[in-house]
Amino acid sequence: MNHNDSRRKFIKLAGVGVGASMLGASNLMAKPIDVKDVKFDEEYDVVVIGTGFAGLAAAAKAAEKGLSVLVIEKMGRVGGNSTINGGGMAVPNNPIQKERNIKDSKEIFIKDCLKAGLGINHVELLETIVDRAADSVSFAEKCGAKFQHELSWFGGHSVPRTIVTENNSGSGIIIPMSKYVEENEKCKLYKRTKFDEFVLDEAGRVVGIKARVEYRFDSKLFNDDKENKSGEVKYFGAKKGVVLASGGFGMDKFYRKLQDPRIPDDMDSTNHPGATAGAMAKAFEIGACPVQVDWIQFGPWASPDERGFGVAPILTQQGLFKYGMAVDVKTGKRFMNELADRKTRADAEFVILRKDPKANPVAIGTQNTFGPEIKNVIQKGLDSGVMKKYNTLDEVAIAYKIPAAALKESVKKYNDGVKAGKDEFGKPVEQFKGECINESGPFYCIRLTPKPHHTMGGVKINTKAQVISMDTQEPIPGLYAAGEVTGGTHGASRLGSVAITDCLVFGMIAGENI
Repeated sequence: MNHNDSRRKFIKLAGVGVGASMLGASNLMAKPIDVKDVKFDEEYDVVVIGTGFAGLAAAAKAAEKGLSVLVIEKMGRVGGNSTINGGGMAVPNNPIQKERNIKDSKEIFIKDCLKAGLGINHVELLETIVDRAADSVSFAEKCGAKFQHELSWFGGHSVPRTIVTENNSGSGIIIPMSKYVEENEKCKLYKRTKFDEFVLDEAGRVVGIKARVEYRFDSKLFNDDKENKSGEVKYFGAKKGVVLASGGFGMDKFYRKLQDPRIPDDMDSTNHPGATAGAMAKAFEIGACPVQVDWIQFGPWASPDERGFGVAPILTQQGLFKYGMAVDVKTGKRFMNELADRKTRADAEFVILRKDPKANPVAIGTQNTFGPEIKNVIQKGLDSGVMKKYNTLDEVAIAYKIPAAALKESVKKYNDGVKAGKDEFGKPVEQFKGECINESGPFYCIRLTPKPHHTMGGVKINTKAQVISMDTQEPIPGLYAAGEVTGGTHGASRLGSVAITDCLVFGMIAGENI
């Protein structure tokens, strides 16, 4: 049985199987485009879908091999979620750790990931990330990215191992990398060009795509991928293969609610508007294995006082959560380990918010809360109003209607734990060298709310970034994938700052192997 026959068998069966519950039988019964039925408008060695970390890394690596590359992006500008994140990149065994005698290892990193991922991570992919993490930093720097010579400690990591871009944003990598790609004579990058379908040959090999140029994304449509008919249809051939790097679906109201019915349609997300499931669904249609698609991670460091990602996640996860604390406004007490993994913290916040949706917890810290890597973000937070500054704890209590006596006792209890090197919630304060909250102030505060941030599941890939077939358990010829559109790497919940490393590593690998 060739792969095309296997794929038809899978599509026929999926209408009554697991695939139908995820996509809908009508989608799975759609017939892929046969290469005999099309004439390619343009042909390249490689076609890359998406311009985030993974897509640009794949394009750059393929072009360096001398292959002709087309990169397409459905939005009007490049980068997607990669542009708007905090620029933190987890790198085990990095040079700064060694300078500061911080013990780290492949085993410690994987143990941290498995703990956050509830043990359902695909470990071979984590091992690959560790093995190529340093390479991915070097490649980003080769493309023009610049990193601060500092370490950040993101939640869930047992040691600080995260480096951060100079501008505290993923754009610090995306802007130079997109320039690096566009300046390569082997590459073309088309914006406002939406991928619609894969084109397959008789053997079931992916040999191109159907797309629409001059596409105009419309966020007002409930499901832009299905309802938006804008753009002119074109076919692009891919002689060596296609790299799927379309990202996650945190803003796909239909698909995310299908996975987790508790997510309201109007719930804000940290994602950009175009983060939808359409491209991933098309990979499922041609037989790609779906992995852990219903695990959706909420960012516990986001704020209801700004839209999208904003600056709160930088100020909280790299500041207030490290040397400060979070309190329940109803009781004035702490309720979580502020440096736990994201799922643990988001779940703790949801416990409070499900009792009273208006009782947003508050993160509190003082000037020493903010490390040198985020000093330039403080004023942005104050100017936007997402972070407030108060002279005394009494002022904080009045502003957020927190019981003042309980708040003061919580600060004192937290500081006593830091001094003793033992925290009631298990926060690793023994490594903080007595860095307490300054009880004389001034105090910096941010209201908290979990927002959908990272969709954990997607297509299954192997360590060569090849997409695996549901039916044959072998690679689908000509199809590679990298980044958030893939599943299994992070299990139930991704550790903060591992996404950039994941995307760059597997984007590079896709470009090298295609």
